[in-house]
Amino acid sequence: MSVSSAPRPPEAQTRTERRAGQGVKSNARLTASNAAVLLVLLAAEGVTILRVRQLVTPHVFIGMLLIPPVLLKLGSTGYRFVRYYLGAPAYRRKGPPPALLRLLGPVVVILTLVLLASGVALLLAGPAWSSRLLFVHKASFVLWFCAMTVHVLGHLAEVARLAPRDWLRRTRGEVRGAGGRQWLIAGSLVAGALLGLAMLSRIGPWLTSAHPGH
Repeated sequence: MSVSSAPRPPEAQTRTERRAGQGVKSNARLTASNAAVLLVLLAAEGVTILRVRQLVTPHVFIGMLLIPPVLLKLGSTGYRFVRYYLGAPAYRRKGPPPALLRLLGPVVVILTLVLLASGVALLLAGPAWSSRLLFVHKASFVLWFCAMTVHVLGHLAEVARLAPRDWLRRTRGEVRGAGGRQWLIAGSLVAGALLGLAMLSRIGPWLTSAHPGH
């Protein structure tokens, strides 16, 4: 007579569900904290755009500084996306974002990547490509700004609610891994600062090729 495998005891199932729920909350906190950092950096970058010719050095540095935190946010939101559509119960219980934000998400991702990639390419490409890349960079910024405004407004309340929780003593212990999430964000900023410093040397050659005689 075959012996059927006994079901897991309820307490083990509860532990599994609790661990999965902690993973969902951890992902949400990481995404929100990183989003708050990005909002500050994007605001600073926006200031440089107002007088970009005079502020080209901080514009380039902040633009490079943004890249690793942006990739971190794409990673955390992409992980949630994959887990949800693969049917992970904890992510299914949390549910998807509102329909408009869900539809807008891929647009924001594509425009963000085009904007950042064209900015990097501007500094690395030769004068033959400068005018085309500058057009792509400016055009993608206009489209990105429109899409990003809706995206930010749609998530602002959630970010304001969740972002401080890993940094406040009374709430940081509610979800395990607060220190690790903080280190991830700090590491992305350090990587971005190093990238920014490395790219500063490209500003002079780019200005010379884009504006000869100046």
